[in-house]
Amino acid sequence: MVSSPHEGLHQVCQKDPAGFTRTLQRVLHIPIPEPRDFAVLNADLTEIEPVERRVDTLLRAETDEGTYLLVVESQGKRDEDKRGSWAYYLSYLYAKYRWEPVLIVLTQSRSTARWATRPIRLGLPGWHSLTVRPLVLSPENVPLIVDEVEAQRDVFLAAFSAMTHGKGQGAAAILKPLAAALAATDTDSAGMLAQFVESCLVDAQAKQIWKELMMPVNYFFRHEVAEKVREQAREEGIEEGVEKERASMVLRILDWRGIPVPDSARDRVKSCSDLDQLEVWAQRAVHATSAEELFVVSG
Repeated sequence: MVSSPHEGLHQVCQKDPAGFTRTLQRVLHIPIPEPRDFAVLNADLTEIEPVERRVDTLLRAETDEGTYLLVVESQGKRDEDKRGSWAYYLSYLYAKYRWEPVLIVLTQSRSTARWATRPIRLGLPGWHSLTVRPLVLSPENVPLIVDEVEAQRDVFLAAFSAMTHGKGQGAAAILKPLAAALAATDTDSAGMLAQFVESCLVDAQAKQIWKELMMPVNYFFRHEVAEKVREQAREEGIEEGVEKERASMVLRILDWRGIPVPDSARDRVKSCSDLDQLEVWAQRAVHATSAEELFVVSG
């Protein structure tokens, strides 16, 4: 189970390297060749027993123009020792594999991003023996995707956007369109991305909204994240039947979205004991513009 923004930011790259590469191309506008194949490599760069050096994620990307190593580092704050480590990582990997290494730094902090972007220059002034220029993805350049159509167009980028902006209150703005996009995504991918997004949300209100938005979605009830939320409910003394729990979720989503719920609609939801029907209403509640839209029979 992913438990922190640090883990979520770099592990999502391991789970969907193709989506991560598209994000690099789209956000940074750099000519990364289109990979034909990926492999997650051993991230342990230890060479001498007393000195352990380990990158967060190491990917091998096969392209028509050659093989690249994507060295992915998740950085929570400034760390001057890391600048020396990054130079070591790239030199060591090139010496070991003879493939071009590319350093990519992921952070939720704007100040950390500005620090990480500074080139690392080793050697004489004006004649550097080694220059390291990290590529940085952060709230400074990753777009905050709040449009449902755009979220559906690139679900990975939408999820990565929520993860990158997870420390700010702006993260909440993307959660509803992202939830709708995930509802149309295959079960395994949606469940994986849902976990990573949750791990990176720092704002308490955004994290709670996300948990609630995920509960109505089909895959969520079959996923291990569901059990975690139910365990938390039990710890908080919330003992409800499944029907009451799901009916409550439908109404809470509408309330969060500021959609008025007439007493007649509220009573109809609360009195429903059909789990399949409640699930349909919960999914509609994510993007409905009125409470009445829950009950519209599609032709």
